[in-house]
Amino acid sequence: MAQVMALDGLQTSPTAWMFEGGPHAGTGFSFFVTATPPGKGPGLHVHPYTEVFIVERGEATFTVGEEQLVVAAGNVVIVPPETRHGFKNRTGEPLRVVSVHDSPTVIQTWLEED
Repeated sequence: MAQVMALDGLQTSPTAWMFEGGPHAGTGFSFFVTATPPGKGPGLHVHPYTEVFIVERGEATFTVGEEQLVVAAGNVVIVPPETRHGFKNRTGEPLRVVSVHDSPTVIQTWLEED
């Protein structure tokens, strides 16, 4: 049977919504939807699984390992397990990103910024 969940019920901050598939629906994946303000974004972190980012609106600078990637709306970024990564909004408008976690719960280790 299908389930419908309001995104509002998944809000974890003024700019982020998190769905953990295991607790919410017994599924093997999770996701974040973010509306990141200009110049902001998550710091460097790692996951023990693959994370896939879908850039829906705006443009971001992604750090993936030692790479710096400029990624515009309409593109997908795939980050392998145990690879340090983060992104920052490069524009003056909110950046809309959906990040899919290959895990029923979000497992995240924050790293210190250089």
